[in-house]
Amino acid sequence: MRPGRPLAALLTAVLLTGCGASADGSDRPGEPSARALAAQPYRHRLPPVVDRVPTGDRVVFLTVDDGAEQDPRFIDLVRELRLPVALFLTDSVVGPGYAHFARLREVGASLQNHTLDHTTLRGLPYAAQRAEICGQQHKLRSRFGVRPRLFRPPHGRYDSTTLRAAANCGIAAVVRWRAVMNTDGTLTYTKGPHRLAPGDIVSLPSDDPTGLPLVERTRRLLKEIREQNLRPANLESYL
Repeated sequence: MRPGRPLAALLTAVLLTGCGASADGSDRPGEPSARALAAQPYRHRLPPVVDRVPTGDRVVFLTVDDGAEQDPRFIDLVRELRLPVALFLTDSVVGPGYAHFARLREVGASLQNHTLDHTTLRGLPYAAQRAEICGQQHKLRSRFGVRPRLFRPPHGRYDSTTLRAAANCGIAAVVRWRAVMNTDGTLTYTKGPHRLAPGDIVSLPSDDPTGLPLVERTRRLLKEIREQNLRPANLESYL
């Protein structure tokens, strides 16, 4: 079964517009204001929130959060295995390390949005949430020439305001997770059976320097995936 693109129509429309903020709601010449964006009918369609992807393919999706761990061995692993992985980057966490993620992108990783400052968004005003999401869209576009389609809210926490802001920043889907490969090497689940299943999205946090290295945890996760007769796939291709 080939991965479908149920969001293609929405994505096409969304990518044609920018996001920013100023006195009239835009912070860049030639970009529409927040008022103009909100007036566009398709922008009332909020992005779906997903922790798994409905699919008959025996695939799961690997995602890495934040960008704190910048081990060159992980680049080698992604290259050697041609490993599809989505990296949700936070600007304040990545700091001066964007070159590391440029190399990961060159070997096939996709770069996605995890806000500017890893601020918990739920409960914040619309303008504050939009600044966090759109700001990181601008950062990633200016550095890599691409605008992410996927967004992960810090700590997985969001509200309806988050979804409105994400839509106006060009986000096609808000991504959570059903399983976590913890920094101690254990695999835990948010709901359902305690085993991997087709379509599951798995998170690998990278913010604990005392835990197992990302390379080691990824290898453990891949072993578990193989034992369940599954394989990693490109999340962006399925959304």
